[in-house]
Amino acid sequence: MNNHNIIRAAKCAHAQRIRSHFQDSGDTWRMWQGIQAIINYRITPPACDGDASLPEALNSFYAWFETQNNVAARKTISPPNNQVLLLTTANMRKPLCKVNPQKTAGPDNISGRVLRECEHHLVDVLTDIFNISLSHATVPTCFKTTIIIPVPKKSSVSYLNDYHPVALTRFIMKWFGKHIKTVLPPSLDAQQFAYHQNHSIDDAIVITLHLAISHLDKKFTYMLMLFRNFTSAFNTLIPQHLIGKLSLLGLNASLCNWIL
Repeated sequence: MNNHNIIRAAKCAHAQRIRSHFQDSGDTWRMWQGIQAIINYRITPPACDGDASLPEALNSFYAWFETQNNVAARKTISPPNNQVLLLTTANMRKPLCKVNPQKTAGPDNISGRVLRECEHHLVDVLTDIFNISLSHATVPTCFKTTIIIPVPKKSSVSYLNDYHPVALTRFIMKWFGKHIKTVLPPSLDAQQFAYHQNHSIDDAIVITLHLAISHLDKKFTYMLMLFRNFTSAFNTLIPQHLIGKLSLLGLNASLCNWIL
């Protein structure tokens, strides 16, 4: 058998092996193996295991951003007509019923399955806790505690900023944060896509392409596009300035103080 026939036989055998993974549509694991073979999927081994000094180094690295902030965070005095945001049991029941039991639990180690199955017992308690927290503009320390997992941004890590800190927070705080986003005022910029309900990076790409192509369809036209990338943008955020901007957008004082 010559080389051409050998290559043809190998291709046929590989194609048959791939097709075999999709014969039984009920076996999701075999289907996933077939997709992995098609796209040449390989699991990248973590680059930060076994380094006992990494957690303390990351702590010092992220604390450095806070030491550079010389703007003191101060709560504002709520005006007499300030409307404190209050949740109802209906606000809490919906996310409790929709919690994904497969998601990883936070530092309280309470699984999503437990919260989902015990929704009728927990909804009143959680509603009271959040309403008290909002009325006093104070977040319990245990709710703010998270598990930080440093995930390398690239295969070769050269300095600490190459790690992306993924925070595992409590399910209930995730729901509460999502509800806060639903009460944001309509004065937000329509062209803001991050952290905006029903908006995503795909929308930004589509709108940008539409504007560019519509403009370039005209004769004798050109365009310049500027892309800016801010290193450690979230870490260098100044809370007091953020609250000032949220207040200008229309958020009431009590909610701004709670966020602060």
